[in-house]
Amino acid sequence: MYQYLNDVQKSRLFKGVFAVVITLAVFLGFKALNTIKEFSYIGGGVYPANTITISGKGSVFAIPDTGSFSFSVIEEGKTVKEAQGKESKKINSILDAVKGMGVDEKDIKTVGYYSNPKYEYSSSVCQRAESTNGVMMPVYCPPGKQVLIGYEVSQTISVKVRKTDTAGDILTKVGSLGAQNISGLNFVTDDMDAVQADARDKAITDAKAKAKILAKSLGVKLVRIVSFNENGNYPVPMYYGLEAKSIATDVVSTSPQVPVGENEIVSNVTITYEVK
Repeated sequence: MYQYLNDVQKSRLFKGVFAVVITLAVFLGFKALNTIKEFSYIGGGVYPANTITISGKGSVFAIPDTGSFSFSVIEEGKTVKEAQGKESKKINSILDAVKGMGVDEKDIKTVGYYSNPKYEYSSSVCQRAESTNGVMMPVYCPPGKQVLIGYEVSQTISVKVRKTDTAGDILTKVGSLGAQNISGLNFVTDDMDAVQADARDKAITDAKAKAKILAKSLGVKLVRIVSFNENGNYPVPMYYGLEAKSIATDVVSTSPQVPVGENEIVSNVTITYEVK
């Protein structure tokens, strides 16, 4: 058939076949490149048959640099407005004092605000009827009822203290100004992500070192990492509870000592290598 074509037709056929070959070559090239990229990622592609799994541990000791606690102010009044006025006056005096001791406004926030009616149960006096023809009539006791006696307003504030050495003085001041339910003083590291990342890096370094030693002992070579897993063991914040009564009503000559201690942040990782 080819011999029956003229020169123009042969030229067109050759160009068409050449274009198809070029297009197919480009497509296969991109396909191969994508396949190579997929295998370059951890866990990408077909899971290898020959692997070893290594665990590593890393720990970092961090001194907490931030403390936080909460307190409440609860006031009562005949009306909501009266109770709110008393509560606002006291809470504002406490907040002004806290800010004056170096706490930024951004580190003070309201975590709860409630306004509730207060009721008192009033029971009625039972009445005994007069006897008729020597027969005593049954005693009648009217039902009791709830009587509104006023309103209660409560506001709870959370405070973050970045200068931990002033935490004791701040607690004493807050209590002396009439705050209630002072609790939850705990110390943490503000930038915990950085500390955890440091512990993770140490754990990965530990795992890689163990993998090289094991590979040498087994007489194999490490090819690539095919999987990674981390289990963190992060510290539980330390809490110091203080009774508001002891601070507000007792004479305090010195502020309480509140040592921040030291926290250990631990990271445990597991790495699986392909070997050959």
